[in-house]
Amino acid sequence: MTVSETVEFEASVLTAPKSLKLEQRKLQPPSADEVQVEIKSTTLCGSDLHYYNHFRNGDFAVREPLSLGHESSGLVTAVGSNVLSLKIGDRVALEVGISCSKCKLCLTGRYHLCPNMQFRSSAKVFPHFQGTLQQRINHPANLCHKIPHSVSFESAALIEPLSVAIHASRRAQVQPGQSVLVFGAGAVGLFAAAIAKISGATTIAIADIAAGRTQFAVNNGFATHQYVVPLGPRPTTVDEKLEYAKNTADGITGIPYDAEDPEGEKIGQFDVVFECTGAESCVQAGIYAAAAGGKLMFVGMGNPIQTLHLGAAALREVDLLGVFRYSNVYPTAVNLLRENKIPALDKLITHRFEGLSNANDAFQIAGKATDDHGNLVIKTVINY
Repeated sequence: MTVSETVEFEASVLTAPKSLKLEQRKLQPPSADEVQVEIKSTTLCGSDLHYYNHFRNGDFAVREPLSLGHESSGLVTAVGSNVLSLKIGDRVALEVGISCSKCKLCLTGRYHLCPNMQFRSSAKVFPHFQGTLQQRINHPANLCHKIPHSVSFESAALIEPLSVAIHASRRAQVQPGQSVLVFGAGAVGLFAAAIAKISGATTIAIADIAAGRTQFAVNNGFATHQYVVPLGPRPTTVDEKLEYAKNTADGITGIPYDAEDPEGEKIGQFDVVFECTGAESCVQAGIYAAAAGGKLMFVGMGNPIQTLHLGAAALREVDLLGVFRYSNVYPTAVNLLRENKIPALDKLITHRFEGLSNANDAFQIAGKATDDHGNLVIKTVINY
């Protein structure tokens, strides 16, 4: 294909809650600083599921047909006249947020916080910035990161959630010998545990309501300890919620350090807690589970209005730190995959769907903890 050609392609489009339709679109040649990418794989994210199920994600409501998907990889099929870093045939992972490159945040390297950010598959801006569940897109060349042939397109799509975990770890400044707790054993939580291990943390506990996920984390080298958060009557009052959170934290910090010696030394409180669920009860428990002088990282996106025991944090100087997406981490993520530093990467994608015509089925599976056969669901991918 030459740069001068217009191409027709197929796109999966969300038109109503739980309704994806196929649509034919046309794409102009890439601009001077862009490349055109044939998307090969897109893994589904929690925010995609919110849009799919509710036609909104928090305050961002869908106002026009929207292609979802932002965890993706593909093949360069055309290059703009100014592009020297990539060529036709290169395999790339896509960093899908486009900032203004001019504001103070962009100029100081925190471009992910740019107030003018356009992020694919998000309904924040209007017209919406279409996601990657379409066969072709034009994208800035500097946000297309070349991947080696040893890394599959599926694995390259996971670079996006891996980047969230890398950014969170950098914000936390995880140090060798520290203890780390991760709430949520989904893809981002597993990656957070993996990056903590790479950073030198020696004790890594992971907590989730799904026993299959915590067992997966321990069996595959992501974590050293696991805790299954018990499900019981949902607390309603503030006092009940905080008591429930404290009991959860006590259960986690009371894990025996040595599983073969249940009466021996306990795992204790944690230097860093990564909260990857957004659930209020987990955020509350994270404060209690953090050690004095420790850190609680807000990685998950949940209800924006929550009741937290700030005294429990302030009186022990537990730092509460927000985490939003990532910046300047894709090259690090690519290198980690190149060097096979992430354990069991090939096992993280548990369900595969071929073709955009099967996107509805993919979303139905992605929202479950287990499939109809009882198999664990961690990450779902659509290949096309």
